[in-house]
Amino acid sequence: MSVINITKENFNSEVINSSKPVLVDFFADWCGPCRMVGPVVAEIADERSDIKVGKINVDEQPELASRFGVMSIPMLAVFKDGKILKTSIGAKPKSQILNLL
Repeated sequence: MSVINITKENFNSEVINSSKPVLVDFFADWCGPCRMVGPVVAEIADERSDIKVGKINVDEQPELASRFGVMSIPMLAVFKDGKILKTSIGAKPKSQILNLL
C-alpha cells in the first residue's frame, strides 16, 4: 500500500474512521531529518498491509499540526480507533519506527 497524503479534508476518513491502525508522519519539505525518515515510512507502507500509512505536511496543514501539538518534526504518530496511541519525535531507524506499531 502506498503512503497517503493526509489533509484536513480527508483526515477523518483516512485516520479517525480507519479500521486499521494508522502511522502518520508529520513532516516538512525543508526538514533534513524528515527527508531521512520519509523513505523508511514509504518502505513500511509497502511492506505492511495490516496498517495504513499517511503523511501530513505541517506547512500545508497547520491546523492538523496544531490540533496534535506538533512542536518538532519529524513526528510520527500511531492512531488507532481515532486516538493517538504512541508518538515519536526525530529521525529514527526503521526498527524503532516498527516498534511503535
